[in-house]
Amino acid sequence: MTPQLLVDSYRRLTGRELVPEGLHGDKAAEWLDRAPFGLLAHDTATDPVVIYANQKAQTLFAYGDKGLLGLPSRLAAGTQDQQSRQAFMESVLDKGYVDDYRGPRVRKDGTPFWIEDVTIWNLVDADGTLAGQAALIRRTTPA
Repeated sequence: MTPQLLVDSYRRLTGRELVPEGLHGDKAAEWLDRAPFGLLAHDTATDPVVIYANQKAQTLFAYGDKGLLGLPSRLAAGTQDQQSRQAFMESVLDKGYVDDYRGPRVRKDGTPFWIEDVTIWNLVDADGTLAGQAALIRRTTPA
């Protein structure tokens, strides 16, 4: 998964830009890594794992530098919330993307919090191949 897939699929599905105008390639990837919002992506495995997490997402979930990578994405939600999270993510598969999502999540140490004003979208390449799903987290609040 490349940051360009995040950018291109977001634009295709939402009609909006994920990075500032004029940024491409390595510059866009660098900007995304330091973006003012959390950005995560998981793959299409039966039990999807995180394949991308920018610095803000690492901080939000308190996993440290790249600690989220390879983690089953279901673990971002508390045990009691994993089933509803999975059902929601499956609904995004049908819709393509969803704006204004709000849902409970949990940090590495178990501290619960809410992700809010979230856009979740399918990572689909130009050929229509599904590579996973991504989430842009604009705000969080304590639970």
